[in-house]
Amino acid sequence: MKITVIGAGNVGATCANVMAQKELASEIVLLDIKEGFAEGKALDIMQTATLLGFDTQVTGVTADYSKTAGSEVVVVTSGIPRKPGMTREDLIGTNAGIVKDVVTNILKYSPNAIIVVISNPMDTMTYLALKSTGLPKNRIIGMGGILDSVRFKCYLSQALNVPASDLQGVVIGGHGDTTMIPLARFATYNGVPVSTLLSADALNTVVSSTMVGGATLTKFLGTSAWMAPGAAGAALVESIVRDEKKIYPCCVSLDGEYGQKDICIGVPAIIGKNGFEKVVDFKLNADEQALFNKSADAVRSMNGVLKELNLL
Repeated sequence: MKITVIGAGNVGATCANVMAQKELASEIVLLDIKEGFAEGKALDIMQTATLLGFDTQVTGVTADYSKTAGSEVVVVTSGIPRKPGMTREDLIGTNAGIVKDVVTNILKYSPNAIIVVISNPMDTMTYLALKSTGLPKNRIIGMGGILDSVRFKCYLSQALNVPASDLQGVVIGGHGDTTMIPLARFATYNGVPVSTLLSADALNTVVSSTMVGGATLTKFLGTSAWMAPGAAGAALVESIVRDEKKIYPCCVSLDGEYGQKDICIGVPAIIGKNGFEKVVDFKLNADEQALFNKSADAVRSMNGVLKELNLL
């Protein structure tokens, strides 16, 4: 099996590294447009193989999509990262053209690939990939909700002083600082609702921290985070290639689910060998549905920029 990662920056290289360590494929191709960059990242990863005990072959290439031929899954991380003060929406103009070119080239050599989108703004880039390729909707998946959810559980872990691995928490809606919706009502600690363990103020603080989790890291680092995003992308790929049927909040195309159509936005979905196989209905209450509708409106507004730029 072959997996390709487009973009050898921090997120792409981290995603490739995690997938290599998990041996999700016999070959992982890392592609970048910068001369020698992917080759260097791939060689660096390969020099950890005997230390970390994996046999996956990681190969770096410069702008040669023929080397990606036959990939079963392709992860798209291409585009410029966020800088301090930038929103994900600020990235549309630059990253949309890049992503459209990337998915076109991918399908020339891997027409049956499932495409995982990490590039920001992720909901709009996922929608662009779907509309510009005409692929079946199950084969285009945006990663964002997985990342937002692990950040939610991280902040819950800190507030409760318990292991994050014992927590369940889901974030739906757009992958943006004002559009994501941490579902506090569904968050549990080994089956116990966290709302019974934390005060309302403490839980609201966790929710607020989650929503600006990406911006917080950008402020600290001077660029977008990469460890958790890369690992989240690898987790999504793992559920695909190993047909795990895990429920992950992912950006997928809706056709009436959660009351929305003609949009790619984060909802819980079953992920397996065919990509996203089913949207899971969490039965939102009226307040949660209103927040979801508001988030969908914001994502649609961003999608409208694609038409203004003549990219759809």
